[in-house]
Amino acid sequence: MTASGASESVAARGRPGGGPWWWPRRRSAVLDVLLALASMAECMAEGVPFAHSSGIPTVAGVLFGLVAGSMLLLRRRWPVAVVLTSIAVMPAEMGGLLSVVGLYTLAASDVPRRIIGLLAGMTVVGTVVTTFFSMRQDVAAEPDFHPPSWFVIVMALAVGLVLTAPPVLWGLYVGARRRLVESLRERADGLERELSLLADRAEERAEWARNEERTRIAREMHDVVAHRVSLMVVHAAALQVVALKDPEKASRNAALVGDMGRQALTELREMLGVLRTAEGAAVRAPAGSDEPERLAAVASRVSRKTAAGPAAESGRAPTDALAAPAGGAEPDGDGPCLTELGELVEQSRAAGMAVEFSVQDGAAEAAESPAADVRGRRYAARVEQTVYRVVQEALTNVHKHAPGARARVRLAHRAGEVAVQVENGPSERGATDAGLPSGGNGLVGMRERVTALGGAFVSGPTDAGGFRVSAVVPVVQVRAAGAAG
Repeated sequence: MTASGASESVAARGRPGGGPWWWPRRRSAVLDVLLALASMAECMAEGVPFAHSSGIPTVAGVLFGLVAGSMLLLRRRWPVAVVLTSIAVMPAEMGGLLSVVGLYTLAASDVPRRIIGLLAGMTVVGTVVTTFFSMRQDVAAEPDFHPPSWFVIVMALAVGLVLTAPPVLWGLYVGARRRLVESLRERADGLERELSLLADRAEERAEWARNEERTRIAREMHDVVAHRVSLMVVHAAALQVVALKDPEKASRNAALVGDMGRQALTELREMLGVLRTAEGAAVRAPAGSDEPERLAAVASRVSRKTAAGPAAESGRAPTDALAAPAGGAEPDGDGPCLTELGELVEQSRAAGMAVEFSVQDGAAEAAESPAADVRGRRYAARVEQTVYRVVQEALTNVHKHAPGARARVRLAHRAGEVAVQVENGPSERGATDAGLPSGGNGLVGMRERVTALGGAFVSGPTDAGGFRVSAVVPVVQVRAAGAAG
């Protein structure tokens, strides 16, 4: 409420219907005009006896009633002024409709409760006093009517309460209901805005998750397939060189190229099968599914199966690469692990690369005996997969960018971490470049894998003209399957 007694509720609610001046809607303006006309008619009619009793001209009494009754036009804008006007005209015994409508509007407005109570009390007092004197004169004018002394007082109090309490109580109810509806509407608007914001954030998170999944799947396919295809190209280049000089070696290289091609096709077919199964079960799979890890596990099983082929000839049973269905969940230890590093190194040696592999456990170092030392430890599946992929990608880069170079792979088991380093010397002069394309994603993928586990990754050229890749990954050591038994 302003200093002049104007109610701010109308201005706060706005004008949804485009009503004139301070009216929120046109029908409100029409209602107030009709009420004002009725009040003016009442006050003008009551102004005639008031003019006769007070000794003023009749026209003055009519004009006074006209002005007093027209105050209802301002009831929504200045409800306090309307009630004060009704109190002021009570001695003239006019303004009954003005008083009732004014009190209702005051109670329903946003005027503070203490002001509503004060003006309602003033109205009750004014009505009681006016009614008391009017009824006492009427009783005195009736010689045959002799009521008890308390009759006039009780009747005056009753008339005052009947004319004041109902409009005030009804106005308070309507005002409280209106404020409740407005608060609920504001709360609904707030919830709608919040839901819209949450929907936007959910869409952003979904888009981020989709991009992250694409990146992870691309990284898995790069790590799994690029190594195999790179070896194919290296064997093909060697086949081209020795085709005429050494037909027997050329035949072996051709067989290796065929084996590598079939292995690459098998891995691609397995990964695409996982992707198709994931698309079909997208509506059933929960958020945050492990599809990229499943891709890695499938590729690892296929790698173990294809690598176990030559070993099977010497009596070793092949790995159960395809035992689990493509769409099923993979166990944690079903991905590439440290026990397969020896086979990975042997594949590069078969392609003509001189690779030295050593495993360091504390202060003792054992060279050329990777199987016993590596199998002696077992870490979390993601840790072993990351170390394996780093070595795989580093050896692939040696095939691509340093043909004929010697390479050294070192694995170190430390307290709370495992470190791996792959270093190669400069490319030998006269070595045939395999012409392998490079997308520049290998080092990026290695860094993402290592840092995702909280490790450190460093790569760069050496002073001797070669290249070095180093990674340190924090580990969680678990019991080996054999120790558990």
